[in-house]
Amino acid sequence: MDKRLKQQLDFVLEIDKEKNILRQTHLSGHGRRENDAEHAWHMAIMSYLLREYSNESVDIAKVMLMCLIHDIVEIDAGDTFAYDEEGRKTQKAREDAAKERIFSILPEDQKNELIALFDEFEDCETSESKYAHAMDNLQPLLLNHSNNGDDWKQHQITSKQVYGRQSKTKLGSERLYEITDHLIQDAIKKGFVKE
Repeated sequence: MDKRLKQQLDFVLEIDKEKNILRQTHLSGHGRRENDAEHAWHMAIMSYLLREYSNESVDIAKVMLMCLIHDIVEIDAGDTFAYDEEGRKTQKAREDAAKERIFSILPEDQKNELIALFDEFEDCETSESKYAHAMDNLQPLLLNHSNNGDDWKQHQITSKQVYGRQSKTKLGSERLYEITDHLIQDAIKKGFVKE
């Protein structure tokens, strides 16, 4: 086996570990906690299906790849709960170190390509990254709402916190933000989140 193919296959095996990173969000229907790989897969499918609601025209293949790789760094960095203010203070440093180690398994050209894509997602400045962030926000919101807000209740999350988390949704999709707002208002009425 040549070096390039070995590096690519080593990376494929390394990212399998993403299936072991559990998130705070539970699957719909009060299922078990979802893992990072499931979250990324779900986001990628959503981005394709809902692309007509993006504020701007997007390269959907690029968006889908962003969705699929955005949490690979959590193999080393761990999942930082969206509402964990303490964890968010060290999140970037942990993820930057993980990004360098994990993507360095690949051949140099693919390493650089995926790091650039990861950084573009994190910077949230391009139409693709804004839309991908809308998916990253909407996906757990849909699951939390479908579970009667159990994850929000468990962590005593307020509507202000949920709205803060959803602020980037509007950058990627005004239409999906309308749905987000509707779901949050419904969650408030039903007592899923505190005012």
